[in-house]
Amino acid sequence: MLREVHVENGIVQGLPAADPRITSFKGIPFAAPPVGENRWRAPQPVQSWDGKRKAYDFAPISMQAPTVIDINNIYSREWAVDPNLPMDEDCLYLNVWTPAKQTDEKLPVFVWYFGGGFQVGHTAEMEFDGERIARRGIVVVTVNYRLNAFGFLSHPEITAESPDAPANFGHLDQQAGTQWVKRNIAAFGGDPDQITIGGQSAGGGSVLSQLTSPQNEGLFQRAVIMSGVFTPLYPNNPVPPRNRSLRTAEEEGASFFEFIGVSTLEEARKLDAVYIRDKMLDYRGLWGTVVDQVYCKGNPYDLFLKGQQHKVPIMLGNTASEFFSVPVVSSVDEFRAMAVEMFGEEAKEYLELFADHSENLKEMISQASVNHIEYAARVSVKANSDSGSGVPMYYYTFDADIPGWDNPGTFHSVDLWFHFETLAKCWRPFVGKHYDLARQMCNYLAYFIGTGDPNGKDSTGEDMPLWKPCTAEAPYGMKFAEKAEFVEKLPGEVMQFLVRQYFKR
Repeated sequence: MLREVHVENGIVQGLPAADPRITSFKGIPFAAPPVGENRWRAPQPVQSWDGKRKAYDFAPISMQAPTVIDINNIYSREWAVDPNLPMDEDCLYLNVWTPAKQTDEKLPVFVWYFGGGFQVGHTAEMEFDGERIARRGIVVVTVNYRLNAFGFLSHPEITAESPDAPANFGHLDQQAGTQWVKRNIAAFGGDPDQITIGGQSAGGGSVLSQLTSPQNEGLFQRAVIMSGVFTPLYPNNPVPPRNRSLRTAEEEGASFFEFIGVSTLEEARKLDAVYIRDKMLDYRGLWGTVVDQVYCKGNPYDLFLKGQQHKVPIMLGNTASEFFSVPVVSSVDEFRAMAVEMFGEEAKEYLELFADHSENLKEMISQASVNHIEYAARVSVKANSDSGSGVPMYYYTFDADIPGWDNPGTFHSVDLWFHFETLAKCWRPFVGKHYDLARQMCNYLAYFIGTGDPNGKDSTGEDMPLWKPCTAEAPYGMKFAEKAEFVEKLPGEVMQFLVRQYFKR
């Protein structure tokens, strides 16, 4: 087993995972601490160390709102269970799980970016344990990155100081972590030419931004986007993430500096990180991707639809519920007005879809409800298919029965327990069928990481259901519910109509 590994800056020692055939290395630095003069700068090189560095524990999490245990908050119940996790601005570390026994095995590599709206989140979340994926012959890497104002603030002085990297420090951290993997993963038995990047929610949005950044040519060979593509359903329909221009972001940064009581970048870099964090929480800004024309050349979703992405196979999908739907309206007249706003002259066709429900507003609105993330995914599949790129996209929907006293449905992020096959860490009373589904979902993910094609045999020796690419002509996908099942059924009439409308804009 590879319990000691020599990386570019020194030797790291790992520990046996729960399965001793896997070695875990936690808290490996991939960039210099982003503190002092490095605050609001692109990641800087790591300083080498002498001796053997014990990579036994997760490094501190990025600066963010402190964890508050709240039984009424589903995400606190699910994952945010430890209010005592160390938190520090010095946070640019990654973690590796490897099944390799020697360095020359050339195993496929999975690089993971966590979600949390770019405001919260970290690699120590228990669902992100990479051991189960690693047991399938994959080297798994989870990358920490800067969040909120620490990762996504812009300011005119920052731009003047670093015009080649004026913004998106959180994304640049993800990129630097992946570049570190490219340079060092062979020492862990991984293949630097077989890297898959993946993420969920804001982490999935990060994958999309990395896919469309011109700086990343050749950096990775596949991509996984879980619940991470978003687009407005109609004009003025606010859907995350915010993609601000650099000028707008600079203005917001200047306002934030004024709010925290400084007038220069030099003064801001001298402030205590906890003070900045607490003032940031009072400020209530929403920090995210900036169209800086360097790392990010435009809205990543729009760039993807135009075919301006690195052409690699993609797995993407969503939960059946997520948390977005069309606005609730209180009358048939409001519903009609909304349709006219959305579709103009095409509103008549849309309203005709609901003619049978016009006497029952509640049923009509229910029928009209649209999963925004599924919508964005289906639009992106059609754009990719119509472009003739030849790049396969594998689409899934997660619709399993989720147990628990809260009857949560398939809420945003719950599928992570299944993709990582970490159900045993969850409080929910999962039973055999859930573990069977998680095993298959993790299998599909591992096969995709390995080859760009999710198909293969189950660990039982049986062939899993064949998962075909999703195209405009065959917009089908895998349904993860009671079991894995490839469903060759068109999406509902409303979804089909909305996708057609998108391309009429």
